[in-house]
Amino acid sequence: MKKVFLSIVIAAVATVASAQKQDTVIVELAKTSRVIFTVQDRSDLETLKQFNFDELFDNIIAKLEKNDTTAIVKSDTTKRNPGDNEEVYWTRDGHDDHDNDNDQHDWNVYKHSSHRGRTWQSFNVDLGTNNYLEDGKFPDNENQLYSVRPWGSWYLAASSIQRTRIGKKFFLEWGLGMSWYTFKFQEDNVLMTKTDDGVTFTESAIEGASYKKSKLSASYVMATLIPVIDFGDNNRKPRLFEGYGDSFRIGLGPYIGYRIGSHSKLVYKLDDDVEKDKDFKNFYLNNLRYGARLQIGYRSTDLFINYDINELFVEGKGPKLNAFSFGIIF
Repeated sequence: MKKVFLSIVIAAVATVASAQKQDTVIVELAKTSRVIFTVQDRSDLETLKQFNFDELFDNIIAKLEKNDTTAIVKSDTTKRNPGDNEEVYWTRDGHDDHDNDNDQHDWNVYKHSSHRGRTWQSFNVDLGTNNYLEDGKFPDNENQLYSVRPWGSWYLAASSIQRTRIGKKFFLEWGLGMSWYTFKFQEDNVLMTKTDDGVTFTESAIEGASYKKSKLSASYVMATLIPVIDFGDNNRKPRLFEGYGDSFRIGLGPYIGYRIGSHSKLVYKLDDDVEKDKDFKNFYLNNLRYGARLQIGYRSTDLFINYDINELFVEGKGPKLNAFSFGIIF
């Protein structure tokens, strides 16, 4: 068994290792069983040639029969000597359980001494809705022209997120990406104007015009730093609709963004033609936005709430508004 199996693995690994720095070889063993080899360095081929696969498979099967779980053995290129501790990771239902005991008779493996694999990368998309508060109240209460509609005031963000393990159930999620604010005003004929004194909100009154929508949009480059407690000890957050994972997780941390664009948009119908008036000005929007982000997740669903600590407009140039958004993380 060893020679046949090893020949297949070495041949496959040699083929893919010569093509790129890291690749994965999957060997199908039975109807629902397979072995996955991930290779980062071609020099590992010499290590694989010395591996006792017969004894390894005997012990894997014994472990499976006894524990009803999946065994994963991590190793480096230093061969284990009698009496050395090996680091064996057991996973059950997507959770990690570290078994670092000295089972000399169980495994003929290699000692794991590096810390590689502590950071996992993912791509997150936030989809939600925006609004803002003025002195702790919604502008709707004062019937202000800059009051917004929750439906149509969309928040969208796309970020590359790194999840670094700090402790057993403690992680640090940090990332960089883009975000887009859209504030759709309650009234469809709101006209934004930038003057030397500040930004004004008035009602457009074009004769014969039928107004469709009015909104303010702004885009930002964003950076986040969110400490997360994951009670399931998951290396990575389960993705929406993956259907696994049963743990609760919560995180709270800061974010900061730099504005790279903004514009107003007024849409109306005039003489059977649809007109879209866009004004690409900054409207005294603050170049920076920073605040606090709360993430709450259970199973494969995660929600977020962002609250901007600083005001949307430059002080004295617009209404005192603190923007916030909330929604779901994909």
